[in-house]
Amino acid sequence: MKWRNDDQRYGVVTVGLHWLVALVVFALFGLGLYMVELGYYHPWYRSAPHWHRSIGLLLLATVLVRLIWRVLSPPPKAPEQHHAWERIGAGLAHWALYLLLLVAMISGYLISTADGAPIQVFNWFSVPSLTGRRSGLEDLAGAVHYWATWAVIVLAALHALAALKHHFIDRDDTLRRIFGLAPRRPSSHR
Repeated sequence: MKWRNDDQRYGVVTVGLHWLVALVVFALFGLGLYMVELGYYHPWYRSAPHWHRSIGLLLLATVLVRLIWRVLSPPPKAPEQHHAWERIGAGLAHWALYLLLLVAMISGYLISTADGAPIQVFNWFSVPSLTGRRSGLEDLAGAVHYWATWAVIVLAALHALAALKHHFIDRDDTLRRIFGLAPRRPSSHR
């Protein structure tokens, strides 16, 4: 497998970043749902948010790297058998996912820094508050974060269903490409 994308398939960097981001997003979503239900005396009451914030900031850096890589190594063109509406829809969905991810992560950052305190990332380094103490920011950012994360999950699920539709119904190479696999050879009819 090549490092960079080519006309037919995605390269190892794009494939790795795609699946890393997907797994981390769903893990963070699950952790977020879990941690908001924790009681004050639960052992994970303080640890879960620390992990959520730390992983979220590392994910933000990863998504920014992924966007830079997309410029340096553009994705392959859609298969020729895709309809124009499918190509346009896929493009809009991809950019909407990037935008929603950025909104979710930035709003998460704003929730955590609304009191003016920095975020400790696994106690390796800290990310300072850019806003200082802002009254009401935590609630506003919390609402944006809630809806943006749900939108990411719903759109990612539709994205996955579309890939499965292309694989099982259309029988094209859309899903194979994001795994970095070579296109199927056309079967010869006798």
